[in-house]
Amino acid sequence: MKKKHLAISTALIALLVTGCGQNDTDGNASKDEEVVVEPITVELTVPETGEAEESIQLAAAVTQGDEKVTDASEVEYEIWEDGKKEDSWKVKSEQKTDGLYEAKAKFEHDGLYHVQVHVTARDMHTMPMKEITIGTGAVEGEAGTEAEGSHEHQHGAEGKESHEHHHGTEGFSMHFMEPKDVKVNESAMMMVHLQLDDKPLEKARVRLEVVVNDKTNEAQWVKLTEEKAGEYAGEVTFEAAGTASVTVHVENEEGLHEHETHEMTISK
Repeated sequence: MKKKHLAISTALIALLVTGCGQNDTDGNASKDEEVVVEPITVELTVPETGEAEESIQLAAAVTQGDEKVTDASEVEYEIWEDGKKEDSWKVKSEQKTDGLYEAKAKFEHDGLYHVQVHVTARDMHTMPMKEITIGTGAVEGEAGTEAEGSHEHQHGAEGKESHEHHHGTEGFSMHFMEPKDVKVNESAMMMVHLQLDDKPLEKARVRLEVVVNDKTNEAQWVKLTEEKAGEYAGEVTFEAAGTASVTVHVENEEGLHEHETHEMTISK
């Protein structure tokens, strides 16, 4: 009888030891296993041609792996005539079906236009771009005449909003996410998304040159940190109310040097 009890006890101990060993192995495997986040992808649909003053359908299908992304925080179209990025305008989208964000745009006159969609979803950002030819396209000698150098553009409808661009590198894109309701003595988060040839521009040197009320001698320089691939962020605190000029300077070791200026209002 004692031998029988001894055999049962030995078997139970063996099972317990085996079970503990399996749990430890599983635990180590889960710790060592890396979680790979699938990137979002955007299929941008823009007609190759269209006519002036007619409504043009734009669509962006946003997915993550096999899943349709229905919770994008931003899907906005930016449109400009070739060589006139400083005169770009933006069109908000609507999600008509799961993961499909649509918008309609009208073009006042013939020309070659660029349509870029800015998509932010699940802590990721991408901004693919396509071209559309309206009517007979660009008039020879006009397109691209302002493609190089610095440009300024003013909108008076909702206060002053000035943009200055210097994009000399082919395939380079910048998206400055201007903070809302910026107030004196409160930190404001500044974020910039950069792409080169439709891929995130990594390991760039990104700085903000901040000038308030045209006091260039009191310019504040703020270095942005790359939080994710192609996404740079940092905080700025304004000590006076008024109009702030924020110039984004981008450089890298390959000789790229781009800048873009935005104006914003600082309230008390």
